[in-house]
Amino acid sequence: MAGLINIGLTGVLGHQSALNTTGNNIANANTPGYSRQEVQFETQPGQNTGAGYIGSGVQITDVRRLANEFMTQQIREDSSLFGEQDALNSEFNRLDNLLGGNATGLSNALNNFFSSLQNAAEDPTSLPQRQLVLSEAQQIINRFQGINSEFTQQRESIKTQMRQGVDDANTLIQSIADLNRAIAQSPGLAQGKEPNALLDQRDEKLRELSELVSIRVVAAEGSQVNVSLQNGQSLVLESTAAKLGTRDNAEDPNYLEFTLTSGGRTLGVDEQINGGKLGGLRRFAEEGLRPAAAELGRIAIALADTVNHQHEIGMDLEGDLGGQFFSDINSLAAERGRVVPNANNAAPGNAQLAVEIIDSSKLPGGSWSLQFGGDGRDFELIDRASGKVVNQGRLPDPVQSEISMPGFNIRIEGGTFNAGDSFLIEPTRQAAANLDLAINREEDIAFASPVRAEASSSNGGDGVITQGSMLNVRDPFTNSLLPNFRQAGQLSPPLQIQFREDGGQLVYDVVNASSGAVLQAGDAAAVPPVNVFQPGTSNKLFTEDPRSPDYYGFQFEISGRPSPGDSFNISYNTNGISDNRNAEKLAALGTKNTLNNGNQSFSEGYSSLVGEIGVKTRQSQLDKDSGQTLLEQSKNQRESVSGVNMDEEAGRLIQYQAAYNASAQVMSVAQDLFNTLLQSFR
Repeated sequence: MAGLINIGLTGVLGHQSALNTTGNNIANANTPGYSRQEVQFETQPGQNTGAGYIGSGVQITDVRRLANEFMTQQIREDSSLFGEQDALNSEFNRLDNLLGGNATGLSNALNNFFSSLQNAAEDPTSLPQRQLVLSEAQQIINRFQGINSEFTQQRESIKTQMRQGVDDANTLIQSIADLNRAIAQSPGLAQGKEPNALLDQRDEKLRELSELVSIRVVAAEGSQVNVSLQNGQSLVLESTAAKLGTRDNAEDPNYLEFTLTSGGRTLGVDEQINGGKLGGLRRFAEEGLRPAAAELGRIAIALADTVNHQHEIGMDLEGDLGGQFFSDINSLAAERGRVVPNANNAAPGNAQLAVEIIDSSKLPGGSWSLQFGGDGRDFELIDRASGKVVNQGRLPDPVQSEISMPGFNIRIEGGTFNAGDSFLIEPTRQAAANLDLAINREEDIAFASPVRAEASSSNGGDGVITQGSMLNVRDPFTNSLLPNFRQAGQLSPPLQIQFREDGGQLVYDVVNASSGAVLQAGDAAAVPPVNVFQPGTSNKLFTEDPRSPDYYGFQFEISGRPSPGDSFNISYNTNGISDNRNAEKLAALGTKNTLNNGNQSFSEGYSSLVGEIGVKTRQSQLDKDSGQTLLEQSKNQRESVSGVNMDEEAGRLIQYQAAYNASAQVMSVAQDLFNTLLQSFR
């Protein structure tokens, strides 16, 4: 009877534990990361009797945690993927809305500016029209600076999110290390009795960490795990936690880089932060924000450079040369601001470099890394986007030299260069922020052309001269005014084109109209012939090669059939206030292809930027949707194994309750038998 009572008691106790476990499953049905548990029953060793072995009840060998490590790892990987794409898509959407919005974008401001120039060309003496041009120009500047300011705000927002993400990651890393310690010290672990609740908590912390950064998890002794970044840099080594951090990027202090501190050593791990929210933010900074800022700067430089050049070769309302309309793209401060020395460069750190824009139509929007090796004079210029070496060589002694690239030159001005030194080269850096107006008076806008031509009244032929086109007023090699424009308000000297016959052919001489001196004589017998007039076509009068001593910075053409003795006068456009030739040239820049080697206008260049960001935004949305689908599938697979099924648990409750009642009935029967036995002795 005692044996029967013990058998019933083991059944009662065993099924009571099963009921408790089932109740715990039901209570935690909605607990994140909870893994369903089940009681493992095993019969107790039987008692040997003469009639054979008689059972002695049931015992619980384990409360098993139903978890599949492969599925758990898959959830971590998919969480990293989705976390990265979610962060990337969120930031790209913000950038896309900024650039593509009618109120926040650049398109309307560009169109309004060039429309105001076209309207002013119809009445070049109108001060209100000129004031409107200045107002619309200021609106363009405001838009460039406004977009750049939004870029800065988004960059600072990313930095804030990175710092917060690192703080969250460090909290999780420390929690995982603490849970490792608690698991290793849990009673019964040596007998295979694992602390299920602690394991669930650790898996949930690992999943949350994987949302921030992609990690590797490896099992260690004592049911602990080691956690590392994808390249193997340790985050958790059993119960020891490392610490992530951020600091100003050594290459570009406008951005952050990630660090990892472990054992008193701090290492840069920027390249190893992949996946998760932190990886997504880092990717956006490199693939979205930096290229967009560079491209916006490229458009700003091209606009300022092109308008400045056209304005400079015009004449204002007071008869002076136009000068610059927008701020100088090659001011010394702008040139030196395009080079950022690496914070890790060796002493003395006195190297001086600058970047000069040579041709804005060929200027790419990108960034390069200028790296020095050998004895400090060997250099490689590396495209940061592709990682390819695009220029290399050796600095002379002394080091003053130039490194030529399409559209810009890197000027080595002096200083000491060491092996391992590097410099960030960004030709369009801060160009949008630095754009400004160089003029502030309506009278200073150069709508007229500074030169004009007219035929002598005594001409006998039917030759016709154009009103000419300006090429430059400055020497492109020295940037000084050309000799014929150095005296304000006049052409020095004024020119006269005189036709004569030479060996039966019509030639022309270029003559100083003030002194009568022949500056360039026509010669039909020369090889090649000089200034020979070709009837039936339009004849250009001057060279357009700025290296030639006969370069005047303008071009005129004569067509028709001049007669020997005919002449044409070229002089300064004194009192030409109603002249609108340069205004029309300025207005035409709105549709002229001035970007990408003459393949895009300003509006097309900006539309290309908007389109590229739009494509990246759309792709990030597709990647996000795909990542979300994969994550949901992984969660569903885990739930099929580890999740709590309420119907199943309800069935188990009934099953275990019935077994509990039956075991209690066994004890009741044993008691009745015992009482009957006692009654028999009375």
